[in-house]
Amino acid sequence: MELLTTLKTAHILATVLLLGSALGLAIWTFIARRKGDASAHTRLMARPLVFVWLLMGICLVSMPFTGWWLVHLIGWPLGQTWVLGSSVIYTVGAFSWFWLLVRVNRLRTAAAVGSPKLTLALAVFSGVCFIAIAGLMGAKPV
Repeated sequence: MELLTTLKTAHILATVLLLGSALGLAIWTFIARRKGDASAHTRLMARPLVFVWLLMGICLVSMPFTGWWLVHLIGWPLGQTWVLGSSVIYTVGAFSWFWLLVRVNRLRTAAAVGSPKLTLALAVFSGVCFIAIAGLMGAKPV
């Protein structure tokens, strides 16, 4: 039973760290933009903030492993709709997060490249995906 508790804790911690880091970056960017700093997006990949992006990446990589291991240990069938649905949502959300990371890095090097509206849409979409997954995990509709 200790392994199950440890895996649950690791999975929940990864989820909380991922959503908290994303929320922290969003608040930091929002506050910087409200103060009139038009170049806030160029500092999103600055050295201290890269650690936040790395933390989010580590959480993203660990979540599928701990999640599938939990499903295996508990004995839920993998064909349940909520497990499959959350896996699909996770895949789409992770790809949008990686695309967001590439876009933010590109904005850092060349601010005139790309549409900031698409970057914001990617950030909101990936955030909604991970919040939806957290909701599915919390509800566990069987």
